[in-house]
Amino acid sequence: MSGITTSGEKKLKLFSGRAHPELAEEVARALDTELVPTKALDFANGEIYVRFLESARGADCFVIQSHTAPINQWIMEQLIMIDALKRASAHSITAILPFYGYARQDKKHLGREPISARLVADLLRQAGADRLMAVDLHTAQIQGFFDGPVDHLFALPMLADYVGERVDRSKLTIVSPDAGRVKVADQWCDRLGAPLAIIHKRRDMTQANTILSAEVVGDVEGRVCVLVDDMIDTAGTICAAADALFDNGAADVIVAATHGVLSGPAADRLKNSRVSEFVFTNTLPTPQQLQLDKVTTLSIAPSIAAAIKEVFEDGSVTSLFEGVH
Repeated sequence: MSGITTSGEKKLKLFSGRAHPELAEEVARALDTELVPTKALDFANGEIYVRFLESARGADCFVIQSHTAPINQWIMEQLIMIDALKRASAHSITAILPFYGYARQDKKHLGREPISARLVADLLRQAGADRLMAVDLHTAQIQGFFDGPVDHLFALPMLADYVGERVDRSKLTIVSPDAGRVKVADQWCDRLGAPLAIIHKRRDMTQANTILSAEVVGDVEGRVCVLVDDMIDTAGTICAAADALFDNGAADVIVAATHGVLSGPAADRLKNSRVSEFVFTNTLPTPQQLQLDKVTTLSIAPSIAAAIKEVFEDGSVTSLFEGVH
């Protein structure tokens, strides 16, 4: 008989960049595997060098890198890792982005602006990624920026269940911090059986992280309000929204967000805020100065590991998040 036969066994290999190795280690433990040993270093001029110390030939490779600060360095490192795997004859390459960098630049607000979220998707595809996996994209339309399969994971079930177990649900009101988050807030309401309120914000489109005014739409008096968002960056807008809720008679405010970006003055704002608890996931590392009693971090690693297993075994990632869109 001519030809060559093989065992046909599939191989899964998990690779991590240097941005958030703690999360990658958690994912590896959840999968009952180990990260592929990797040599990564920076040359004196800032160029990045990566070499994997095990063969990737014929393997289904998953490259996890969260785009934390310094964000441009870690995006570039992930691109270099993907390129190395492509040239090492990997069978498939999935780029895992617990936090997708530049996701807020998903459309043009003013003339002569870039759509940087699309550019990041194009770079990943060009580097050699066959598939993307991301947690709570800033907008669902980003899935269409990548020319290939995109697995969109959600932290809502974990965050909502955590809050629901700690607070009397009869006193809960879910609050959307702006019109763009109403759909997500609605899903929180359905899961926890709570009413909805909305913060109507007027933004200064020429200034980042700046709002001109905040008005509460809905009854929040005497209620425990849960402000839900996908990310908290400098914490200025979310703290202003919390103040508006307290000014309208809220008994307490909890903030729940998937991504704790927590840049610049965020540490001082969280410390000085009247919010009783900030709940994040560990899609991004928590800065040392923000490891406060009022900051709770939940692990997203089990969800990522479960999605990796479904992809590797040709299962259904969608089935992991039934009822969440």
